[in-house]
Amino acid sequence: MSLGEGLTPLLAARRLGSEIGVPNLFIKNEGHNPTWSHKDRFSTVALTAAVDSGATIVATSSTGNAGASLAAYAARAGLPCIVATSTGSSGPMISQIRKYGARVVAFEQKADRWEFLKRGVERFGWFATSPYRHPVVGSHPIGIEGYKTIAFEIAEQMSGEVPDWCALPVCYGDALVGVWLGFRELLRDGAIARIPRLLAAEAHGSLRMALELETDRIPEVRPHFDALAISVGASRSTFQALKALRETGGVAIPVGNDGLIGFQEQIAATEGAFLELSSVMSVAAVAAARRDGVIRGHETVISVVTASGLKDVDRSSSPETVRSFADVETALESFEATGGNHLTA
Repeated sequence: MSLGEGLTPLLAARRLGSEIGVPNLFIKNEGHNPTWSHKDRFSTVALTAAVDSGATIVATSSTGNAGASLAAYAARAGLPCIVATSTGSSGPMISQIRKYGARVVAFEQKADRWEFLKRGVERFGWFATSPYRHPVVGSHPIGIEGYKTIAFEIAEQMSGEVPDWCALPVCYGDALVGVWLGFRELLRDGAIARIPRLLAAEAHGSLRMALELETDRIPEVRPHFDALAISVGASRSTFQALKALRETGGVAIPVGNDGLIGFQEQIAATEGAFLELSSVMSVAAVAAARRDGVIRGHETVISVVTASGLKDVDRSSSPETVRSFADVETALESFEATGGNHLTA
């Protein structure tokens, strides 16, 4: 079940890389997928499995991208779709989900989403693509197979080479795990000589804490702030994400709200890539790792940015006020004092 997902661009981010001390920085922009996020790689596989299994309804718990993607692929497959979400989810993403014809069910308490999904599976036989039990085990394992293609494309786009580092934003780590599995298959088949180190950009630090404590039990972290990047705002990640980091000698970098919108604007202004706030976290974590000496200046780094900035523009922007002019001459005169480069007040 396809909408033409994949084959997203891998672009050298030379100006941005120079500014953050990583001259060999590349951006793998997953916002070029059909619903403008990496979740389409998951949904194409998950919906195909749902159809093959005879499912009559698909359902997910999502604050945005997963729900929008599943809704689109369900529409393509001709299946009803139910998306359990949270009050306060991004307005543009909720609109996108509804445009695809899915049923949106919002809950004030995040935990109620999972109970709703669990009961729907038990009572109505819904084909659920997201987790709905504690401890979290990630999304449907068949769908996660779709994320392997990110690794396959990176190897192809780099002509068989791989970067020193591959950074991704992480909630439950589905994409991180899929990329790791993809690189592992390539190594097994002799298509690459090594696996990149993985870098997880997370909001509240559960993976970072698990690595520091050298434990297999992911701690439940008490959030000290409400993440602007709501899609990665979970207080606890998954064991397989931790395993992917350990197996690759990777690291987890917590990224808070401070400066996130400013960094989003910096990326857009230097590289022409308008990224969702969670995607910005991936690049911000690379910058932090470089400042801390974790990433060295000569190393090649790919930041997988997972979605378009239009997805949560209501959370990243204030209402814009644009100055208007009565005539062309007045508009041109407003630039004259700056040599034609900037608008005067």
